[in-house]
Amino acid sequence: MRLSLYKYRIVPLVSLILVGIIFPPSLPASPAPLPSKLAQSNSQAAVDSLNQGLQAIQAGRVQDAIAAFKQASQLDPTLAAAHYNLGLALRQTGQLQPSADAFYRATQADPKFAPAFANLGGTLLEGNNLELANDYLLRALELDPKLGFAHYNLGLLREQQRDCNRAIASFKKAIEYSKNAPEPPYHIGMCYLQQGKLDQARDAFNQAIKINPKYPEAYYNIGSILFNQRKLQEALEAFRKSAEANSNYPNAYYGAGLVFMQLQQYRDAVQVLQFARDLYNAQGNSQWAKNTEQLLQQAQNFNR
Repeated sequence: MRLSLYKYRIVPLVSLILVGIIFPPSLPASPAPLPSKLAQSNSQAAVDSLNQGLQAIQAGRVQDAIAAFKQASQLDPTLAAAHYNLGLALRQTGQLQPSADAFYRATQADPKFAPAFANLGGTLLEGNNLELANDYLLRALELDPKLGFAHYNLGLLREQQRDCNRAIASFKKAIEYSKNAPEPPYHIGMCYLQQGKLDQARDAFNQAIKINPKYPEAYYNIGSILFNQRKLQEALEAFRKSAEANSNYPNAYYGAGLVFMQLQQYRDAVQVLQFARDLYNAQGNSQWAKNTEQLLQQAQNFNR
């Protein structure tokens, strides 16, 4: 009996790491003349609200931060930092469209604000608006060619378009300017997998693990490569490390189940597949819960 891990392999959804810059709570050193004392008052009040929002974010009070950033942006619509940090906070709560709107207002308030363009592009990418996302990401890189997370988001876009060569080039740029981020080498590995370059993919996943030793998806994909190379014990060890990195990552247990099936260790296969199935169900992944249940039944039949 030969089971293909790639048939069952679950490619994790792209997770955008929208790294942002929290602006310091201060006015520019030489502010433009304000037309009235009322405008001066509003501007200072806006900065005060911005400060409150930043403090709330640091304390983990995201909803309070959102309220403060909204107030700051209403008091002074030209305060780009207020719109930008509102976008980051809204993105943190999964509100993609309001987040994109806030980032857009930040770009209008400051047309040279590269991180706002990059985060706007990243948010649009996650919303699957690839054309606009591409435009804003390219604009971000025109403004700041060394903006690592803009290169990363552009790489994600090109990966989604299955343009692997250009995606890899973008991810390599991201590595150049964001050396401590494990996501770019991980996605280089995913691109090499698409191209069937397994050794290069494995090297890239190992590079991601060197940066972040608790990267379950990277261990999982190394395991899948080893499994398909018939290196079963090494694959099992990779899946074990994946589960150690995140005990709630069901793919790790599923991969281990496939290895145990190949080794004809059906009792062990039953145990890990049951765990994988329960995790898939708990996480709302009904399709893969069903797939795992089918494999589990095979293991139970062999174990009789």
